[in-house]
This record gives sequence, structure tokens and C-alpha cells, in this order.
Amino acid sequence: MLKRVRLELARDHEHPVGSAAEGYEFTAPLDDRGHILAEEWTKNRDLCRVRRFRPGEADDIGHLVRKPGGSWAFHYDIDSDEEDDEAGYRFGNHAFAPGEYVSVKEDEGLRTYQVKRVAPLRE
Repeated sequence: MLKRVRLELARDHEHPVGSAAEGYEFTAPLDDRGHILAEEWTKNRDLCRVRRFRPGEADDIGHLVRKPGGSWAFHYDIDSDEEDDEAGYRFGNHAFAPGEYVSVKEDEGLRTYQVKRVAPLRE
């Protein structure tokens, strides 16, 4: 049930063809349609990790967290508080399936990513 999801930056004004060098890889329990299963996340929250990668920067490592009200965010382990969390825009409603688009609220604002791969945690 745990899946590894890879998000890569979708095209935008700075990256007209997107960027495979910028994105996220995270682990989450997904149903058959690709939706996050909150109850399974509760049972496996320690395994629901995230890695943010960007060119020229060290990877940020953290966890997928559920916020009050049921929203989802990425929380990083080092020198991070809730204000530093990157919120997934409507992650609870989106299907994480290859080709789909999702948005993440980062310091720079809302950025769009494309789901490039979804695979079982243990391949």
C-alpha cells in the first residue's frame, strides 16, 4: 500500500519545459486510484518520508504530515518549524498518478509539479 511518488517541476515561466532536476520524492499510502489514505498514514507515519531536491542545493529530508483540518504538508527535519512546512495544495483530493499535476506552496509561492512515477515502496 505504501508508494513512492516522484514529482518533477512542471513547465512555468522560468522553466518552459519543466525540470527533472527539481522536485520531490515522497512515500505515502495510496488507494487504487492514487489518493492518500489518511488512516493508513496514521499507522505508517514514520515511513512517510519526503526528499526535496533542487539543483545546487543539498536535499532536504523530512516527513509527509497531516495538518489540522486534514490538509497535507512536507515538514523538514532540520531547523524547521510549522511555518517552514510546504503545504500540498488539495493533496487530499488529488490522485497521485503519472501524468497528473499537483501544486505545493513553497516560500516562492504556489508551484506546479507533475507526477512522474508512482511505484511500490519495495520494488
